[in-house]
Amino acid sequence: MDNYSTLVEKIARYSGLPSSEIEGKVEAKKSKLSGLISREGAAQIVAAELGISFENEVVKIKELSNGLRRANVVGKITRLYPVKEFSKNGRSGKFASFMLGDETSNVRVVLWDSNHVALVENGTLMQGSVIEIRGASVKNDEMHLSAFSDIKISDTKLDSVKEAAALVSGNFGEAVEGAAVKVRAFVVQTFEPRFFDSKKNEGEKGVLLNVVLDDGTATMRSVLFGENIKKILGVDDAGLFSLDVLNTKRAELIGEEKVFTGSFRMNSFSNSLEFSVRGIEDFVVENLVKELEAKV
Repeated sequence: MDNYSTLVEKIARYSGLPSSEIEGKVEAKKSKLSGLISREGAAQIVAAELGISFENEVVKIKELSNGLRRANVVGKITRLYPVKEFSKNGRSGKFASFMLGDETSNVRVVLWDSNHVALVENGTLMQGSVIEIRGASVKNDEMHLSAFSDIKISDTKLDSVKEAAALVSGNFGEAVEGAAVKVRAFVVQTFEPRFFDSKKNEGEKGVLLNVVLDDGTATMRSVLFGENIKKILGVDDAGLFSLDVLNTKRAELIGEEKVFTGSFRMNSFSNSLEFSVRGIEDFVVENLVKELEAKV
């Protein structure tokens, strides 16, 4: 069940009205507002007009949807990232972020308030901590906490939680270390392949290929390994370890548009973010249309 369907079901349950009637009200609200809001946003307005408030309800992470302004969840911190400094529009400060999971899903959480950031810096919030968050906003598939949000240690027992990084549609212009994203981008530059000895399997060789990707918001140095190199260049096992074959094929790669999945990581040598590619798909217009329709 998607977030919209879950929301409609909740409104129907609290109001005592059939789901079909709730959906009719949502569509009417969207039409009245000239389609300028999402279905989820229209459903929130319908709920408010029916006197239904989800302000104090604790939801599962899977039920979070973009546009929520006062989301409440309980989850376990599965990965904690270093506190970072920022400077934007004349303002400077610090922010902290971590991955939060429950038994249904996981989400990246960003702390902007200095008091919340201090909880990470002083060790109150650690990897493995079970916490309760109240009053967070949800945007770009992330939870954001402001000075009006609350975060505290919870005594709730969570044994099994989703720990895999949540995969969201993202862009290079808003790259954050550790974030796992799906990006549609062009290959604009490639570099000489590098061969290395595998650390996992003694005696085995590995190969990596560095490329520069451009998604329209920024360019990002990206690294591909083994199977993904074979896939994007169209080579077999023998070609994978032939420098001549790889150099010929990579020259043909410039200008190719693909959908890349992976995560951002800090390159210790350049001290800058790079994109570690874990999957590659052909860009299909029909798939993009379906994604856009699903958000309406």
